[in-house]
Amino acid sequence: MSEQAWYKDWFNSPFYHKLYFERDDKEAAGFISRLIDHLNPLTESYILDVACGRGRHSRILAEKGFFVTGIDISFESIAFAKKYESQNLEFFQHDMRLPFRVNYFDYAFNFFTSFGYFKTRREHDDAIRTIANGLKPNGVFVIDYLNVHYSEDHLIYNETKKINGTDYEIRRWHDETHFYKKIMIQDPLLMHAIGFTEKVSKFSFGDFNDMLSYHGLQVQEIFGDYQLGNYDVRTKPRLIIVANKKLKAKN
Repeated sequence: MSEQAWYKDWFNSPFYHKLYFERDDKEAAGFISRLIDHLNPLTESYILDVACGRGRHSRILAEKGFFVTGIDISFESIAFAKKYESQNLEFFQHDMRLPFRVNYFDYAFNFFTSFGYFKTRREHDDAIRTIANGLKPNGVFVIDYLNVHYSEDHLIYNETKKINGTDYEIRRWHDETHFYKKIMIQDPLLMHAIGFTEKVSKFSFGDFNDMLSYHGLQVQEIFGDYQLGNYDVRTKPRLIIVANKKLKAKN
C-alpha cells in the first residue's frame, strides 16, 4: 500500500467502519447540536460536510432542516450514504483537494480529525482552497482537529479491541511531524491478518491559521472540546476552529 494512498484503501475497508463507527453517536450528536446552537445558522442555510464518511453527521444536520451536501473520497462510504438522500440531503464521491462548487455554501464543516492525511502541505492547502472557494462571502468554516500537544502527552501506545468477532491490535507512535497508528486485524473471514497504517499531520493552530488566512478565511473563535470549552494547548483534547470568509478572499 503506497504511502500517499493509505486512506483510500483503509477508508473503503469494512473493518474501518467496524472499528470507528463504534464511536459514541450521542456525543457526536451533542457536539453538533451545541455547535449549531452557537452558530445559529438560518434554517435555509446550505451546508457542506467535508469528508462526510457514511454521512451520519450530514444526516443530523439535515434533520435540523438545513440543505446539506456531503463529500467523501470513499466510494463505498458514499454508496452507503446515498441510501439516506432526501430533498435537503445529497452525497457525492469527491476528493476535497479538487474544486467542487464556488460561492455556494453558507457553512462548511470538517468533523473529527478528517484532515491531515495527505502527503504534502500543498495538498492540504488545496483542500482548504476548495472549502474557501465553496463558501459564500462571509461564509463560515469549522474544522475539528486533534490538539497536537495534548495528543502527544496522552497517547495510548498499545491497545487491543474486539468488536463483533474481529480482533484489532493497535500500536501508536509519533515523530516530529506526524502521528501514526498501525492497526492489525484478525477476523474469521480473513485467510491471514491484514494491516493498515494511519498517518496524520501534526498541524498546530499556527499551521491552520496560516493555511486559512492564505485562502481568505479569518479565525473568529477557538474551542478545546466538544462542550465548546476554551482551548488550552496542554489540557484540552481538541482544536476546533471557527473561521469566516472575508469579502475579498486571496486565491
